[in-house]
Amino acid sequence: MDLDLAIRTEQPTTPTDSSTSEQRVNYEKWDRSNRMSLMIIKRGIPEAFRGAVSDSVTKAKEYLDEIEKRFAKSDKAETSTILKSLISMKYKGKGNVREYIMEMSHLASRLKALNLELSDDMLVHLVLISLPNQFSQFQISYNCQKEKWTLNELISYCVQEEERLKQDKAESAHLASTTKDKGKKRRNEATKGPYVKKQKQDNDKKGCFFCNKPDHVKKECPKYHAWRAKKGLPELPKAK
Repeated sequence: MDLDLAIRTEQPTTPTDSSTSEQRVNYEKWDRSNRMSLMIIKRGIPEAFRGAVSDSVTKAKEYLDEIEKRFAKSDKAETSTILKSLISMKYKGKGNVREYIMEMSHLASRLKALNLELSDDMLVHLVLISLPNQFSQFQISYNCQKEKWTLNELISYCVQEEERLKQDKAESAHLASTTKDKGKKRRNEATKGPYVKKQKQDNDKKGCFFCNKPDHVKKECPKYHAWRAKKGLPELPKAK
């Protein structure tokens, strides 16, 4: 529909009596696009913004330029903010290392758009020094090599290293858990041993446990039967 014609192209010359029919058609198309674009822009922005632009601005492109001036930012301040964020970034193991490096690369791209370009070597070093202590061997390995890594190579190697660290951590946790269970079992057996031994000795001991006389057992003890009768307990069957 060419609604954005007035934003993409400059205003053609106003038709005169000597203008051709093609020039008149082009101007009418541009004029219609300009009026429609202004109406859409004003309808789509808050009333406070509409009041901030003078009514003398009658071209859609100039209207957008006036609004843009109200949102002008300082490139120096934005550069400082992005650079500070990039330098202070630290990977804490949350999420995954690929997304973390891509986020740092995105900040570097924003700096490039602000005319501050960081080399790939600089970005690789920034990523490496922001990794936690678990990656210390990985960092040493890079520093000992003569070859330099590209950012894509760094991402690939960091992902592999992270997977290796996760696997080692899982194996260590399993080993610690197994060792702990074995130690607990040995302690339980050591604690249980004397009790079982004492119980066996008591069972092997002959005599009555109620009156402590050696000539009869408990269920044959007259004192025990008298005690049960006094307590109202049922009489025990006599031994055959």
